[in-house]
Amino acid sequence: MRQTWRWFGPRDLVSIDDVRQAGAVGVVSALHHVPTGAVWTPDEIARRQAEIGTMKDGTPSTLTWDVVESLPVSEDIKKQKGDWRAHLDAYRDSLRHLAAAGIEVICYNFMPVLDWTRTDLAWKRPSGATCMRFDLTDFAAFDLFILARPGASEDYDEALQAAAEARFRAMSEADRDQLAGNVVFGLPGAAERFTLEDVRAHLAEYQGISEDRLRGHMIDFLSEIVPLAEELGLRLCCHPDDPPVPLLGLPRIMSTEAHYAAVMRAVDSPANGITLCSGSLGARSDNDLPGMMDRLGDRVHFLHLRNVTRETGAVFGSFHEAEHLGGDTDMVALVEAALREEARRRASGRADWSIPFRPDHGQDILDDLGRRAQPGYPSIGRLKGLAELRGIIAALEPRIAV
Repeated sequence: MRQTWRWFGPRDLVSIDDVRQAGAVGVVSALHHVPTGAVWTPDEIARRQAEIGTMKDGTPSTLTWDVVESLPVSEDIKKQKGDWRAHLDAYRDSLRHLAAAGIEVICYNFMPVLDWTRTDLAWKRPSGATCMRFDLTDFAAFDLFILARPGASEDYDEALQAAAEARFRAMSEADRDQLAGNVVFGLPGAAERFTLEDVRAHLAEYQGISEDRLRGHMIDFLSEIVPLAEELGLRLCCHPDDPPVPLLGLPRIMSTEAHYAAVMRAVDSPANGITLCSGSLGARSDNDLPGMMDRLGDRVHFLHLRNVTRETGAVFGSFHEAEHLGGDTDMVALVEAALREEARRRASGRADWSIPFRPDHGQDILDDLGRRAQPGYPSIGRLKGLAELRGIIAALEPRIAV
Protein backbone atom coordinates (compact mmCIF):
# COMPACT_ATOMS: atom_id res chain seq x y z
CA MET A 1 0.00 0.00 0.00
CA ARG A 2 1.56 3.25 -1.17
CA GLN A 3 1.64 5.91 1.54
CA THR A 4 0.49 9.33 0.34
CA TRP A 5 -0.44 12.64 1.95
CA ARG A 6 -2.89 15.32 0.88
CA TRP A 7 -1.34 18.73 0.23
CA PHE A 8 -3.25 21.87 -0.75
CA GLY A 9 -0.42 23.73 -2.43
CA PRO A 10 2.02 26.47 -1.35
CA ARG A 11 -0.56 28.14 0.92
CA ASP A 12 -1.04 24.93 2.93
CA LEU A 13 0.21 25.44 6.48
CA VAL A 14 1.48 21.86 6.40
CA SER A 15 4.54 22.10 4.15
CA ILE A 16 6.20 19.71 1.74
CA ASP A 17 9.03 19.47 4.29
CA ASP A 18 6.44 18.29 6.84
CA VAL A 19 5.09 15.71 4.40
CA ARG A 20 8.60 14.41 3.77
CA GLN A 21 9.30 14.11 7.49
CA ALA A 22 6.03 12.24 7.98
CA GLY A 23 7.43 9.47 5.78
CA ALA A 24 4.91 9.62 2.94
CA VAL A 25 6.28 8.80 -0.50
CA GLY A 26 3.58 10.38 -2.66
CA VAL A 27 1.39 13.47 -2.60
CA VAL A 28 -2.31 13.90 -3.30
CA SER A 29 -3.04 17.37 -4.63
CA ALA A 30 -5.02 19.46 -7.08
CA LEU A 31 -4.96 22.82 -8.81
CA HIS A 32 -7.34 24.37 -6.32
CA HIS A 33 -6.86 27.85 -7.73
CA VAL A 34 -8.15 26.89 -11.19
CA PRO A 35 -11.90 27.55 -11.51
CA THR A 36 -14.13 24.53 -11.93
CA GLY A 37 -14.82 23.89 -15.61
CA ALA A 38 -11.51 25.37 -16.80
CA VAL A 39 -8.68 23.39 -18.39
CA TRP A 40 -5.71 22.32 -16.28
CA THR A 41 -2.84 23.43 -18.50
CA PRO A 42 0.50 21.62 -18.83
CA ASP A 43 2.30 24.62 -17.31
CA GLU A 44 0.11 24.65 -14.21
CA ILE A 45 0.46 20.90 -13.77
CA ALA A 46 4.24 21.11 -14.14
CA ARG A 47 4.37 23.97 -11.61
CA ARG A 48 2.53 21.90 -9.01
CA GLN A 49 4.81 18.91 -9.67
CA ALA A 50 7.85 21.13 -9.15
CA GLU A 51 6.40 22.50 -5.89
CA ILE A 52 5.82 18.97 -4.64
CA GLY A 53 9.32 17.94 -5.67
CA THR A 54 11.17 20.74 -3.85
CA MET A 55 11.82 21.39 -0.17
CA LYS A 56 12.14 24.83 1.40
CA ASP A 57 15.92 24.88 1.02
CA GLY A 58 15.66 24.01 -2.69
CA THR A 59 16.76 20.39 -2.37
CA PRO A 60 14.69 17.61 -3.97
CA SER A 61 11.93 16.26 -1.74
CA THR A 62 11.82 12.88 -3.60
CA LEU A 63 8.02 13.20 -3.38
CA THR A 64 5.87 12.74 -6.48
CA TRP A 65 2.35 13.86 -7.36
CA ASP A 66 0.67 10.45 -7.30
CA VAL A 67 -3.06 11.20 -7.14
CA VAL A 68 -5.18 14.13 -8.28
CA GLU A 69 -7.82 15.02 -5.71
CA SER A 70 -9.93 16.31 -7.13
CA LEU A 71 -10.39 17.16 -10.77
CA PRO A 72 -13.78 18.74 -10.02
CA VAL A 73 -16.92 18.00 -11.99
CA SER A 74 -18.85 21.22 -12.54
CA GLU A 75 -22.40 21.77 -11.34
CA ASP A 76 -23.33 22.34 -15.00
CA ILE A 77 -22.19 18.80 -15.84
CA LYS A 78 -24.06 17.34 -12.87
CA LYS A 79 -27.25 19.17 -13.88
CA GLN A 80 -26.65 18.95 -17.67
CA LYS A 81 -27.35 22.63 -17.97
CA GLY A 82 -25.55 25.73 -19.17
CA ASP A 83 -21.96 25.15 -20.32
CA TRP A 84 -21.87 21.46 -19.46
CA ARG A 85 -20.66 20.28 -22.88
CA ALA A 86 -17.86 22.86 -22.91
CA HIS A 87 -16.92 21.71 -19.41
CA LEU A 88 -16.78 18.11 -20.69
CA ASP A 89 -14.35 19.20 -23.39
CA ALA A 90 -12.23 20.98 -20.78
CA TYR A 91 -12.29 17.88 -18.57
CA ARG A 92 -11.03 15.73 -21.44
CA ASP A 93 -8.23 18.23 -22.16
CA SER A 94 -7.24 18.21 -18.50
CA LEU A 95 -7.10 14.41 -18.53
CA ARG A 96 -4.82 14.47 -21.56
CA HIS A 97 -2.48 16.95 -19.87
CA LEU A 98 -2.38 14.96 -16.63
CA ALA A 99 -1.61 11.76 -18.51
CA ALA A 100 1.19 13.48 -20.41
CA ALA A 101 2.63 14.53 -17.03
CA GLY A 102 2.65 10.91 -15.85
CA ILE A 103 -0.20 11.16 -13.31
CA GLU A 104 -2.51 8.16 -13.53
CA VAL A 105 -5.01 8.28 -10.64
CA ILE A 106 -7.76 10.92 -10.79
CA CYS A 107 -10.21 11.26 -7.91
CA TYR A 108 -13.47 13.19 -8.36
CA ASN A 109 -16.94 13.26 -6.85
CA PHE A 110 -20.51 13.74 -8.01
CA MET A 111 -21.98 15.39 -4.91
CA PRO A 112 -24.47 18.15 -5.73
CA VAL A 113 -23.60 21.67 -4.51
CA LEU A 114 -21.47 20.93 -1.41
CA ASP A 115 -18.48 18.59 -1.50
CA TRP A 116 -18.73 17.71 2.20
CA THR A 117 -20.79 18.92 5.11
CA ARG A 118 -19.99 19.36 8.82
CA THR A 119 -21.66 21.47 11.49
CA ASP A 120 -18.56 21.88 13.69
CA LEU A 121 -15.01 22.13 12.34
CA ALA A 122 -13.27 22.05 15.75
CA TRP A 123 -15.33 20.05 18.26
CA LYS A 124 -13.43 19.66 21.51
CA ARG A 125 -12.86 16.14 22.81
CA PRO A 126 -12.26 15.15 26.45
CA SER A 127 -8.54 14.77 25.68
CA GLY A 128 -8.33 18.41 24.56
CA ALA A 129 -8.03 17.43 20.90
CA THR A 130 -10.51 18.84 18.39
CA CYS A 131 -12.18 17.20 15.42
CA MET A 132 -14.87 17.77 12.82
CA ARG A 133 -18.44 16.78 13.68
CA PHE A 134 -21.83 16.47 12.01
CA ASP A 135 -24.66 17.14 14.46
CA LEU A 136 -28.00 16.25 12.88
CA THR A 137 -29.95 18.60 15.16
CA ASP A 138 -27.66 21.51 14.32
CA PHE A 139 -27.93 20.69 10.62
CA ALA A 140 -31.72 20.62 10.82
CA ALA A 141 -31.63 23.99 12.61
CA PHE A 142 -29.53 25.37 9.76
CA ASP A 143 -31.79 23.92 7.06
CA LEU A 144 -35.09 24.88 8.69
CA PHE A 145 -34.34 28.26 10.25
CA ILE A 146 -31.15 29.74 8.76
CA LEU A 147 -31.30 28.62 5.15
CA ALA A 148 -35.10 28.40 5.49
CA ARG A 149 -35.27 25.99 2.58
CA PRO A 150 -38.79 25.56 1.17
CA GLY A 151 -40.07 22.07 1.96
CA ALA A 152 -37.34 21.36 4.51
CA SER A 153 -39.84 20.31 7.16
CA GLU A 154 -40.76 17.27 5.04
CA ASP A 155 -37.27 15.84 5.64
CA TYR A 156 -37.36 15.80 9.46
CA ASP A 157 -39.75 14.12 11.89
CA GLU A 158 -41.62 16.19 14.45
CA ALA A 159 -39.26 15.38 17.31
CA LEU A 160 -36.19 16.46 15.33
CA GLN A 161 -37.94 19.63 14.14
CA ALA A 162 -38.78 20.54 17.74
CA ALA A 163 -35.21 19.85 18.89
CA ALA A 164 -33.83 21.91 15.99
CA GLU A 165 -36.09 24.85 16.79
CA ALA A 166 -35.04 24.78 20.44
CA ARG A 167 -31.39 24.61 19.41
CA PHE A 168 -31.82 27.51 16.98
CA ARG A 169 -33.57 29.72 19.54
CA ALA A 170 -30.76 29.09 22.04
CA MET A 171 -28.10 30.23 19.57
CA SER A 172 -26.67 33.73 19.55
CA GLU A 173 -26.38 35.56 16.24
CA ALA A 174 -22.68 34.72 16.22
CA ASP A 175 -23.49 31.03 16.82
CA ARG A 176 -25.88 31.07 13.86
CA ASP A 177 -23.31 32.73 11.62
CA GLN A 178 -20.70 30.20 12.68
CA LEU A 179 -22.99 27.26 11.97
CA ALA A 180 -23.89 28.62 8.52
CA GLY A 181 -20.22 29.18 7.73
CA ASN A 182 -19.32 25.65 8.79
CA VAL A 183 -22.07 24.02 6.73
CA VAL A 184 -21.21 25.90 3.53
CA PHE A 185 -17.44 25.73 4.02
CA GLY A 186 -17.22 23.53 0.93
CA LEU A 187 -14.09 21.93 -0.40
CA PRO A 188 -10.94 22.91 1.52
CA GLY A 189 -8.53 24.81 -0.66
CA ALA A 190 -11.04 25.34 -3.47
CA ALA A 191 -11.25 28.47 -5.58
CA GLU A 192 -14.93 28.96 -4.72
CA ARG A 193 -16.59 29.88 -1.43
CA PHE A 194 -20.37 29.64 -1.16
CA THR A 195 -22.72 32.14 0.44
CA LEU A 196 -26.23 31.26 1.59
CA GLU A 197 -27.58 32.93 -1.53
CA ASP A 198 -25.25 30.79 -3.67
CA VAL A 199 -26.58 27.66 -1.98
CA ARG A 200 -30.19 28.74 -2.47
CA ALA A 201 -29.54 29.44 -6.15
CA HIS A 202 -27.92 26.02 -6.65
CA LEU A 203 -30.75 24.26 -4.83
CA ALA A 204 -33.27 25.94 -7.13
CA GLU A 205 -31.32 24.66 -10.14
CA TYR A 206 -31.65 21.09 -8.82
CA GLN A 207 -35.43 21.23 -8.59
CA GLY A 208 -36.80 18.26 -10.51
CA ILE A 209 -33.50 16.35 -10.57
CA SER A 210 -34.25 13.03 -8.87
CA GLU A 211 -31.78 10.40 -7.70
CA ASP A 212 -32.37 8.38 -10.88
CA ARG A 213 -31.89 11.43 -13.08
CA LEU A 214 -28.69 12.49 -11.33
CA ARG A 215 -27.36 8.94 -11.64
CA GLY A 216 -28.19 9.07 -15.33
CA HIS A 217 -26.22 12.32 -15.65
CA MET A 218 -23.27 10.69 -13.91
CA ILE A 219 -23.39 7.70 -16.24
CA ASP A 220 -23.57 10.09 -19.21
CA PHE A 221 -20.49 11.91 -17.85
CA LEU A 222 -18.57 8.66 -17.40
CA SER A 223 -19.62 7.38 -20.82
CA GLU A 224 -18.06 10.54 -22.29
CA ILE A 225 -14.74 10.46 -20.43
CA VAL A 226 -13.99 6.85 -19.43
CA PRO A 227 -13.07 5.67 -22.95
CA LEU A 228 -10.48 8.46 -23.16
CA ALA A 229 -9.22 7.69 -19.66
CA GLU A 230 -8.80 4.03 -20.58
CA GLU A 231 -6.97 4.99 -23.77
CA LEU A 232 -4.63 7.25 -21.77
CA GLY A 233 -3.97 4.64 -19.08
CA LEU A 234 -5.73 6.67 -16.38
CA ARG A 235 -7.70 5.34 -13.41
CA LEU A 236 -10.69 7.48 -12.43
CA CYS A 237 -12.07 6.93 -8.93
CA CYS A 238 -15.25 8.45 -7.51
CA HIS A 239 -15.29 9.62 -3.89
CA PRO A 240 -18.44 8.78 -1.93
CA ASP A 241 -21.00 11.28 -0.70
CA ASP A 242 -20.04 12.92 2.57
CA PRO A 243 -22.23 12.43 4.55
CA PRO A 244 -23.66 9.45 2.65
CA VAL A 245 -27.34 10.49 2.80
CA PRO A 246 -29.56 13.02 1.01
CA LEU A 247 -29.19 16.53 2.42
CA LEU A 248 -30.95 19.83 1.66
CA GLY A 249 -33.42 17.99 -0.55
CA LEU A 250 -30.59 16.99 -2.90
CA PRO A 251 -30.20 13.45 -4.22
CA ARG A 252 -27.17 11.37 -3.22
CA ILE A 253 -26.08 8.63 -5.58
CA MET A 254 -22.71 7.35 -4.25
CA SER A 255 -23.49 6.50 -0.65
CA THR A 256 -23.75 2.70 -0.53
CA GLU A 257 -22.26 -0.44 -2.01
CA ALA A 258 -25.34 -0.81 -4.23
CA HIS A 259 -24.78 2.71 -5.60
CA TYR A 260 -21.19 1.93 -6.52
CA ALA A 261 -21.99 -1.48 -7.99
CA ALA A 262 -24.66 0.04 -10.25
CA VAL A 263 -22.30 2.69 -11.66
CA MET A 264 -19.47 0.18 -12.12
CA ARG A 265 -21.83 -2.06 -14.10
CA ALA A 266 -23.21 0.80 -16.17
CA VAL A 267 -19.75 1.89 -17.38
CA ASP A 268 -17.81 -1.35 -17.16
CA SER A 269 -14.18 -0.40 -17.58
CA PRO A 270 -11.08 -0.70 -15.39
CA ALA A 271 -10.72 3.06 -15.83
CA ASN A 272 -14.03 3.58 -13.99
CA GLY A 273 -13.20 3.02 -10.37
CA ILE A 274 -13.71 3.81 -6.72
CA THR A 275 -12.17 6.00 -4.05
CA LEU A 276 -13.10 3.95 -1.01
CA CYS A 277 -13.34 6.47 1.84
CA SER A 278 -13.86 4.63 5.11
CA GLY A 279 -14.84 7.82 6.91
CA SER A 280 -17.54 8.95 4.50
CA LEU A 281 -19.05 5.51 3.99
CA GLY A 282 -18.54 4.63 7.66
CA ALA A 283 -20.99 7.33 8.76
CA ARG A 284 -23.76 4.87 7.76
CA SER A 285 -24.08 1.79 9.94
CA ASP A 286 -25.32 -0.34 7.02
CA ASN A 287 -22.09 0.06 5.01
CA ASP A 288 -19.75 -2.91 5.46
CA LEU A 289 -16.33 -1.46 4.65
CA PRO A 290 -14.18 -4.64 4.72
CA GLY A 291 -16.89 -6.42 2.71
CA MET A 292 -16.98 -3.62 0.15
CA MET A 293 -13.22 -3.89 -0.24
CA ASP A 294 -13.51 -7.64 -0.79
CA ARG A 295 -16.40 -7.42 -3.26
CA LEU A 296 -15.48 -4.26 -5.19
CA GLY A 297 -11.74 -4.26 -4.61
CA ASP A 298 -10.67 -4.81 -8.20
CA ARG A 299 -12.06 -1.34 -8.99
CA VAL A 300 -10.69 0.44 -5.91
CA HIS A 301 -7.95 2.75 -7.19
CA PHE A 302 -7.50 4.93 -4.09
CA LEU A 303 -8.14 4.58 -0.36
CA HIS A 304 -9.00 7.21 2.25
CA LEU A 305 -8.43 5.64 5.64
CA ARG A 306 -10.12 7.48 8.50
CA ASN A 307 -12.66 6.65 11.16
CA VAL A 308 -15.84 8.13 12.54
CA THR A 309 -17.84 7.46 15.69
CA ARG A 310 -21.57 7.24 15.08
CA GLU A 311 -23.40 8.84 18.00
CA THR A 312 -26.77 7.08 17.61
CA GLY A 313 -28.01 3.61 16.80
CA ALA A 314 -29.79 4.79 13.65
CA VAL A 315 -28.55 3.94 10.16
CA PHE A 316 -27.56 7.59 9.94
CA GLY A 317 -27.35 10.29 12.59
CA SER A 318 -24.83 12.55 14.27
CA PHE A 319 -21.19 11.50 14.08
CA HIS A 320 -17.73 12.84 14.72
CA GLU A 321 -14.26 12.17 13.32
CA ALA A 322 -12.51 9.66 15.56
CA GLU A 323 -8.90 8.65 15.89
CA HIS A 324 -7.93 6.36 13.03
CA LEU A 325 -8.20 3.20 15.15
CA GLY A 326 -10.85 4.52 17.52
CA GLY A 327 -14.14 4.73 15.61
CA ASP A 328 -16.82 2.33 14.44
CA THR A 329 -15.03 1.00 11.36
CA ASP A 330 -12.86 -2.08 11.92
CA MET A 331 -9.73 -0.54 10.42
CA VAL A 332 -7.65 -3.69 10.88
CA ALA A 333 -10.17 -5.74 8.90
CA LEU A 334 -10.36 -3.09 6.18
CA VAL A 335 -6.57 -2.88 5.77
CA GLU A 336 -6.40 -6.67 5.71
CA ALA A 337 -8.98 -6.74 2.90
CA ALA A 338 -6.94 -4.15 0.98
CA LEU A 339 -3.78 -6.22 1.37
CA ARG A 340 -5.63 -9.29 0.09
CA GLU A 341 -6.70 -7.31 -2.96
CA GLU A 342 -3.10 -6.23 -3.57
CA ALA A 343 -1.99 -9.87 -3.35
CA ARG A 344 -4.62 -10.86 -5.93
CA ARG A 345 -3.42 -8.09 -8.24
CA ARG A 346 0.22 -9.12 -7.94
CA ALA A 347 -0.70 -12.70 -8.70
CA SER A 348 -2.60 -11.67 -11.82
CA GLY A 349 0.22 -9.41 -13.02
CA ARG A 350 -1.56 -6.07 -12.65
CA ALA A 351 0.80 -3.12 -12.89
CA ASP A 352 -1.42 -1.15 -10.49
CA TRP A 353 -1.20 -3.74 -7.72
CA SER A 354 -0.10 -1.20 -5.08
CA ILE A 355 -3.12 0.84 -3.97
CA PRO A 356 -2.32 4.41 -2.90
CA PHE A 357 -3.84 5.44 0.41
CA ARG A 358 -3.69 8.49 2.59
CA PRO A 359 -4.43 9.01 6.29
CA ASP A 360 -7.60 11.00 5.78
CA HIS A 361 -8.43 13.81 8.18
CA GLY A 362 -7.33 13.44 11.78
CA GLN A 363 -7.85 15.11 15.10
CA ASP A 364 -6.00 18.32 15.89
CA ILE A 365 -3.55 17.54 18.71
CA LEU A 366 -0.45 19.15 20.25
CA ASP A 367 0.91 21.91 17.98
CA ASP A 368 -1.96 21.38 15.52
CA LEU A 369 -4.17 23.35 17.90
CA GLY A 370 -2.15 26.50 17.31
CA ARG A 371 -1.30 25.99 13.65
CA ARG A 372 -4.91 26.12 12.41
CA ALA A 373 -4.36 24.24 9.17
CA GLN A 374 -7.18 23.26 6.82
CA PRO A 375 -10.06 21.83 8.91
CA GLY A 376 -9.61 18.08 9.13
CA TYR A 377 -6.04 18.18 7.84
CA PRO A 378 -3.68 18.69 10.79
CA SER A 379 -0.03 17.72 10.56
CA ILE A 380 0.44 15.81 13.82
CA GLY A 381 -3.02 14.27 13.89
CA ARG A 382 -2.52 12.83 10.42
CA LEU A 383 1.01 11.74 11.28
CA LYS A 384 -0.39 9.83 14.24
CA GLY A 385 -2.96 8.22 11.96
CA LEU A 386 -0.35 7.32 9.36
CA ALA A 387 1.86 5.76 12.02
CA GLU A 388 -1.05 3.66 13.30
CA LEU A 389 -1.97 2.53 9.80
CA ARG A 390 1.67 1.81 9.02
CA GLY A 391 1.78 -0.45 12.08
CA ILE A 392 -1.28 -2.42 10.91
CA ILE A 393 0.27 -2.89 7.48
CA ALA A 394 3.61 -3.99 8.92
CA ALA A 395 1.89 -6.56 11.13
CA LEU A 396 -0.46 -7.97 8.49
CA GLU A 397 1.46 -7.77 5.22
CA PRO A 398 3.80 -10.74 5.84
CA ARG A 399 0.80 -12.94 6.63
CA ILE A 400 -1.22 -12.23 3.48
CA ALA A 401 -0.83 -15.11 1.06
CA VAL A 402 -1.35 -14.77 -2.67
